Amino acid sequence: MGPLVDAVADLLAGGKRLRAAFLYWGWRAAGRPDDEAAVRAASSMEVFQAAALLHDDVMDNSDRRRGRPTAHRAFATQHRGQAWNGDPERFGHAAAILAGDLCLNWTDELFSTSGLPVDALTRARPEFDRMRTQLMGGQFLDMLEAVVGWADLGYAERVERSRTVIRYKSARYSVQQPLLVGARAGDAGPGLLAALAEYGAQLGEAFQLRDDVLGVFGDPGHTGKPAGDDLREGKHTVLVAHALELADEPGAELLAASLGDPDLDEATVEACRRVLRDSGALARTEEMIDAAARASLEALGSAPDLDDVAAAALAELVVICTDRHL
Repeated sequence: MGPLVDAVADLLAGGKRLRAAFLYWGWRAAGRPDDEAAVRAASSMEVFQAAALLHDDVMDNSDRRRGRPTAHRAFATQHRGQAWNGDPERFGHAAAILAGDLCLNWTDELFSTSGLPVDALTRARPEFDRMRTQLMGGQFLDMLEAVVGWADLGYAERVERSRTVIRYKSARYSVQQPLLVGARAGDAGPGLLAALAEYGAQLGEAFQLRDDVLGVFGDPGHTGKPAGDDLREGKHTVLVAHALELADEPGAELLAASLGDPDLDEATVEACRRVLRDSGALARTEEMIDAAARASLEALGSAPDLDDVAAAALAELVVICTDRHL
């Protein structure tokens, strides 16, 4: 068990703690006081995120996460260093999957033993369970989009399918559902829940669109992973959908040919970046991020019975989640 626990601890040493923050501020939004039990419940969101990342890195065959080798790469390196029997890569994948499964178990354990009152846990539990189910569906949709392809789809359908993946794979479990878990635990009323749900849906989409931009243009020193990996992994993002429609024919052909090539060199990645910039795809994606961020703040402003301290914190989280250097 030791190496699995160490892999999880290494991963949890980094990160922005955003999902935990949303659960905590959902609790406070309902007028509840600062509470150590709420903080412990919020920590379950970070462990759930760790599970998702461990599994996602295996599925995407990623090399780095949060500035260090991904867990499956680290396990494979350990295997080779010890001259163990069998295939190092297969061992690394299996060990990382088990570490992720361990995190899924700990997520449930942390939440249920957080110390929140039984009635609070009971109110929040359906949202908590829905979050975990929908993430798995979103991960599958993301994989499916990459292999099915877009050749027979029009521009609007490409954008809409990308946004569907965003909602299920990232937006809901990153922002909306942790926020609602906390708010439901805090016994928020229907009007407040509806406003927080809209805030979370809009901000969650803006957050993932920003992540898609950083996946191509981000500074590895800030993001902790190589820029351009989304192109190598063949991610069918809104950014790419815009570029395939707006770029000239040579640019669109270059981008389409590069998407999903694991051996894409840096020169070609930079050429793809030029296509994304020059076509207006980057600017259009930035407009979508700004529009969703404004909509999230409007939803926050319409929320009835919202605690003032929580309102200020949630407004600040809009800035953090859409920051260009996140």
